[in-house]
Amino acid sequence: MTENFAQLMKQDFADLDSAVASWKKLAEALAGTQTSSGKRVTGPLHKAGWTGVSATYGFDAMEATESKLGTARTNAQLIATTLDALNTKMQAAQRKLRAAVADAEAAGHRVRGDGWVEPKQVVDPAYHNDPEYQGVQQQANAGLGGFRARIDEAVAEATTASTDAAGILRQIDPFDLDKRYGGANAHEDAARVAGFAGLDAKDIPDGKDPQKNADWWAGLDEEKQRFYLAAYPEQLGALDGLPATTRDQANRQVLDTRINDYALREDSLGYHDRYSYRGLLAMKDRLDRSDTAPAHKQLYLLGFSTEKDGRAIVSVGNPDTARHTAVSVAGTSNQLGNFGDQIDRAEKLQVAAGHWSEGRGTDVAVISWLDYDAPEANLTMNDPELNLGIATTGRAEDDAETLRDFTHGLRASHQGERTHLTVEGHSYGSTMVGAADAGGRGLDADDMIVVGSPGLTVDRADQLHVSPSHLWAGAAPDDHVVNVTAGKTLGADPKEPEFGGQRMYVDTSHHSGYWDDGSQSLDNQGRIIAGLPPANRPRS
Repeated sequence: MTENFAQLMKQDFADLDSAVASWKKLAEALAGTQTSSGKRVTGPLHKAGWTGVSATYGFDAMEATESKLGTARTNAQLIATTLDALNTKMQAAQRKLRAAVADAEAAGHRVRGDGWVEPKQVVDPAYHNDPEYQGVQQQANAGLGGFRARIDEAVAEATTASTDAAGILRQIDPFDLDKRYGGANAHEDAARVAGFAGLDAKDIPDGKDPQKNADWWAGLDEEKQRFYLAAYPEQLGALDGLPATTRDQANRQVLDTRINDYALREDSLGYHDRYSYRGLLAMKDRLDRSDTAPAHKQLYLLGFSTEKDGRAIVSVGNPDTARHTAVSVAGTSNQLGNFGDQIDRAEKLQVAAGHWSEGRGTDVAVISWLDYDAPEANLTMNDPELNLGIATTGRAEDDAETLRDFTHGLRASHQGERTHLTVEGHSYGSTMVGAADAGGRGLDADDMIVVGSPGLTVDRADQLHVSPSHLWAGAAPDDHVVNVTAGKTLGADPKEPEFGGQRMYVDTSHHSGYWDDGSQSLDNQGRIIAGLPPANRPRS
């Protein structure tokens, strides 16, 4: 105890403060370098259309480098958090120690250089045979044991903190820093760091209340936010109500880790995992290609999953700052593997809305939302039979609350004036939208668009939360889904006047033509997203 007492009493924490600041700075630099690599290297090469064998190996090498940068960033953040927590614990122990020493000395005791508190002599020792001597002495030193215990406790706390921190730092493996697959180990280290720093995954909200999620995140200081991002990206990426930039950063970390995990065991992957692996690679490729896009066209990964056929949520533009936001819900036969087609549609909708928005598109964000198990189509030209998934509202009702939480999360995370929110559903996606808006708190949408809809799970527009005057239904004359299924098992036909909604003029053909370039169908959707009514007559 002698050495530890003396060191703690005179400890100067300037060097530890400096170390914490340096590790934080390194973590920020690594994050910036990782981002810059995408914007300045891989992004432009993707945009330039570099292909071939060299491109395959080149992109793989560059992605491995970016993965290593991500691992190094996470480890640097963990080291910074560990040292910061150690600094806090040590300074607290020092304050306790100095207070105990000061109190002991104020009570008349002498504290030796080794931390031992000596008893005080209240009467001349020559009178120690006096019958009252022992009692007087004991009474005068009644607090002696307490002072000694306080000093021991303070020194023990400092020693334990130092020992624990050393153990954690030893387990943050420096050999992970140059390995593509080190990210998984770094995230495992995070649990130990969290316990030491007094942070717990249990403190993360359960996700059931988007506003509660938003308030929790806003209540954390910047240091804690960085730690939670490094330690628990999967949980944060799924929290509705958190900023889009935060969810994007978290989900990209998880995406890289998941891809690396698949790559490490590629030879042993089963059919489902191979399919998921290809889907994740396609997603990463699409995200990488957007890194050099203008700010309002950059992609934000707001969620993904490889469960069943896969799920994904991607925003074109930042919905937290957009004046006009649209959520586009895909229909049957959509999954992670072909999600790029949905991003294409979102980009078209953003351009269409940009023709009419105040900011010419810079103030528009369009989100492609596939966070439900979309049913598989079982329609052919000769056999218009429906499988059970398409014929019932079950798939839509199963995730209705998921969609409601998402749109309310957009409201909670939005900055500034309330955004104009449009929710669009195509095919069975409109059934999903209808089920979500009919129940609970609804979607809090200002406008709703349904195209190629087989039904919205309700019989009348006034059974939805959106105003019937802002419910727009579009249907091509030869849309076989509308002609075969609308008004049957999924609710009344929303394009019919008796339903009570508004008809949107359509000049395209077939079930998936509503986004044809140059069409009034697409232009009308853009007008609605921008807060204007559609032009319900042919263009002259």
